[in-house]
Amino acid sequence: MTVTAAETPRLANGAERKVWQALIDQLEPGDLVIPGKRVTDHLKDHEIDFFVAIEGAGIVCIEVKGGEVWHDGHSWWQKRRGREVEIDPVRQAREACYALRSFVESDPRWTQGRLRWDHVVVLPTTDLPEDFALPECPRWKVIDRTDLADIAAKLRHILLSQELDRPVLTQAGIVQLGESLSGRGLPQRSVVSRALENEDAADVLTEHQSVILDAVRLLHRVEVRGGAGSGKTFLAMEQARRLAQRGLRVALVCYSHGLASYLERITETWNRRHRPAYVGEFHDLGRSWGAPDGPDESLRTAATVQFWEHDLPSQMTELATQLVEGHRFDAIVVDEAQDFADAWWDPLLAALKDEETGGLYVFTDEGQRVFNRHGSPPVPLVPLVLDHNLRNTRQIANAFQPLVDHPMRFLGGEGPAVKFVPCSPSEAMDVGDDEVEMLLEQGWRPEDVALLTTGSRHPEQRERQAAGSAAYWDSFWDAEQVFYGHVLGFKGLERRAVVLVVNEQSAFDRSRERLYVGLSRARDQLVVCGDPEFLRDVGGPDLARRLNIGDA
Repeated sequence: MTVTAAETPRLANGAERKVWQALIDQLEPGDLVIPGKRVTDHLKDHEIDFFVAIEGAGIVCIEVKGGEVWHDGHSWWQKRRGREVEIDPVRQAREACYALRSFVESDPRWTQGRLRWDHVVVLPTTDLPEDFALPECPRWKVIDRTDLADIAAKLRHILLSQELDRPVLTQAGIVQLGESLSGRGLPQRSVVSRALENEDAADVLTEHQSVILDAVRLLHRVEVRGGAGSGKTFLAMEQARRLAQRGLRVALVCYSHGLASYLERITETWNRRHRPAYVGEFHDLGRSWGAPDGPDESLRTAATVQFWEHDLPSQMTELATQLVEGHRFDAIVVDEAQDFADAWWDPLLAALKDEETGGLYVFTDEGQRVFNRHGSPPVPLVPLVLDHNLRNTRQIANAFQPLVDHPMRFLGGEGPAVKFVPCSPSEAMDVGDDEVEMLLEQGWRPEDVALLTTGSRHPEQRERQAAGSAAYWDSFWDAEQVFYGHVLGFKGLERRAVVLVVNEQSAFDRSRERLYVGLSRARDQLVVCGDPEFLRDVGGPDLARRLNIGDA
């Protein structure tokens, strides 16, 4: 493919411009010409004035010397700005040609073998006698002013006159040349790199949020409210760390097993003097005091609800009152507190060394209240509101803003648009699987991707959970696996890329909250698979518009 005159590159001088114009005028459409091609080998850096690939012939590397050029019987000379400078254009062309040939042939994508390569000197303002010859440079290897009008034909003739049994250059070879000369193993713009950049920026912003904790240092009862992505979990962990660093005995508590696993993993990396005395689920705290295990809560029968929300908290309160001084807490930090039932606060307060003045720091998002408990601490708390979204890209945060009950400032990085894939609830799982494959093909790593459902669980999730809860949540940290989960178990967690499968068969009173949780779990890339009418009914027309869901 020749380069057109409209694409004339910046050339060094008038001599090169003359050669360039002659080449693009005479070469065929399938040929390739590249000006100013640089190549480096162990000898030195080389620059080829013009690299020319001629279909049906081969490859020529051209060295151009303009102005007054002559040979005195020993050396080549050129007059530059009034000075006579010794040059060696033949050696320049030869060494650059060999260096570039070596680079191309070492490319594993190159399948053409050894083709016809040659090097030529072009003197566009010099006339050479027909009987000119040097041992290293016969007349036919130099194109002078009189030859310029026929340069393409002369280059072709030079290549085809080689008495070597080598194939000619085909169009497929020219394509491979273009690929090889563009480089190999290049660092690409990648989705992961962009995500890491956004993550670094978000980490800095989240650390700035910690000034809030400086402001409430003298307060013992605080509720921090914030939407998804506002940095609540970071602040909860940081508050627990600061309190422990001051020598206080601290509990860092949450409801879900997934978030507890995350909190435990992070705090285990801290200096021992900065770790809370207890990190984990509310119910596990009761078990550590001697409370029973209880039935499977996921069944949500009347009996399980009675046990977990009434009987167990009552037993835990009784056990907490019997704790000895060394097992009580100076302060308790609760993350995702919106899912705590009323009765759960009693054992926590009873576990404080001083139930009146002991620290209670609650981090909550009413928009993520996916369990119909509506519990709140029975003590007054100083409220603080986080109105920034730091973790999600602006595109994702903007998408779920209609589900947030207060305005949020979007401080996250830029990312791709949220992708919506229309499908029926019964098709959503298969469509989601296809979208996961597409994300992996785009460059996301398995560790970056999660598929979350709002209705029935994915078969892969059920299979992993069959090995036990601990083994299932270990898969969240497995860098070789995509994570499969349900929005109810993914509270407080996130992934760089999330495929949200909206597969509820019909809407119910908590569908809006489930949708909110699911839409807000992705940091950088969000794909939503579901029924347009369901999403419009549950999320409202503003959400439908932001997801580019057309009118019915």
